[in-house]
Amino acid sequence: MTDPTSTPDLPVAPDREVFVDYLGRTRWFGGKGRPFTVSDVRRVGTVPGAVADGPVVLLCLVEVTYDDVVAGADDRVEHYQVPLALYPEPQQRIEHALVATWQDPDRGLLHGYDALHDREAMACWLRSFDRAAGEVGGNLVDGASSLAFHRLAGHDLDLDTHSTLFSGEQSNSSVAFGEDALMKVFRKVTPGVNPDVQVHEVLSRVGSTDVAALYGWVDWVDPEQREEGTDRPGPGGVMQLAMLQQFLRTASDGWDLALASVRDLYREPDLHASEAGGDFAGEATRLGHTLRAVHDLLAEHFPTGSASGADLAATMSGRLPAALAAAPGLEAHRGALEALFEQVRALGEVPVQRVHGDLHLGQTLRTALGWKIVDFEGEPAKPLHERLLPDSPWRDVAGMLRSFDYAPRVVERTWAEDDPDGVELRTRKAAEWANRSKNHFLVAYAGEHISPEHRTLLHAYIADKAVYETVYETRNRPTWVDIPLRAVAEIGAS
Repeated sequence: MTDPTSTPDLPVAPDREVFVDYLGRTRWFGGKGRPFTVSDVRRVGTVPGAVADGPVVLLCLVEVTYDDVVAGADDRVEHYQVPLALYPEPQQRIEHALVATWQDPDRGLLHGYDALHDREAMACWLRSFDRAAGEVGGNLVDGASSLAFHRLAGHDLDLDTHSTLFSGEQSNSSVAFGEDALMKVFRKVTPGVNPDVQVHEVLSRVGSTDVAALYGWVDWVDPEQREEGTDRPGPGGVMQLAMLQQFLRTASDGWDLALASVRDLYREPDLHASEAGGDFAGEATRLGHTLRAVHDLLAEHFPTGSASGADLAATMSGRLPAALAAAPGLEAHRGALEALFEQVRALGEVPVQRVHGDLHLGQTLRTALGWKIVDFEGEPAKPLHERLLPDSPWRDVAGMLRSFDYAPRVVERTWAEDDPDGVELRTRKAAEWANRSKNHFLVAYAGEHISPEHRTLLHAYIADKAVYETVYETRNRPTWVDIPLRAVAEIGAS
């Protein structure tokens, strides 16, 4: 059993080895393929919205230590949030979500389930958010566990609805409450303000219609990180565990729309991208306008400044050693990448501001009223302090351009199996679709004319993103690694 004496009022957590097996089976664990140990399990607290016949929801913070740290990488230790729904009796309806069964010295036998699969457990969160709305300042604080539920005014929750866990490859877990609200549970957590919460709070308060409105969020104050002699958290003493926001039920995922557009084009071998029924240029234009509006609001409500080209180049080139070690296919392009980053070094001062940080089509939703941008958490592989730093808006533009390049390549993989003779034609049409979408998006965002300095920045950010993608694909989808490698090669040839 894990640390049964540090917080005696909380249920005991299962053994650490249970979490080793559990993490390896999840979709959201970022350490797949890497050797690791579970070095600690902290019991953060219990969700306060429990009822007499329902489960106790225990929030565990699982510390993971890796054994394969590469020089220059800052990822030896990570922390993952694991909410457990605890029952004294087995629950057949959620048997598939069983994490472990263990003995608690005060409570007897406990059956622990992944709480996000349990509607009874998820109702505890919903009731806690609802109670927070009635508290002074919209804050419900559990003094025993230092958990705090925060609410923004202006939206009433439906407490009679049920929860639905979303499936898919995500770094976090999302649960819908009927057609009313969506809660994102952050899995990999870091001390400090989560940019997803921070940006959505600011944009929601100013009434932006380009993001999903924020309804609330959950904080935990680490009692070991309080300012001495006070109840206030010290630096890094707050961890943000979840956020509740508007559920855009009828919205379409931007990535799915792009894939559908490409499929329509491939079905019409005699048509150009501009002639096909699913032409994406109009949507790309509208998306460019939306990103411009969001960037303008972020510049208005968050600090802005400048960064030297030398610092930006150092950040990009500084990631190369670890990337080269993780993805050997990059080695042939090292010289071209370093030369491009050197061009950035010569730019002088570059305007920076708060940006999305990990923008691609999968971070967008198309609603009846237009596009919305979601998931402002930033690039998952970066430390939190880097994700909070101002950056050039061209990073977001580059991320979207890379996504336009990905979509037709992904569709081609599925079509090649059934129609290998059409590969050459589809390759040409893929380039046509990607270039048309990228050009319309870029003109909508930046206008007809982009300065040579801005083009240098854009190309460098595209290269930086393609390097990141190459590492990701090498670790997770090796058969896809040629997609970003093709982009890296094109950078070297330009």
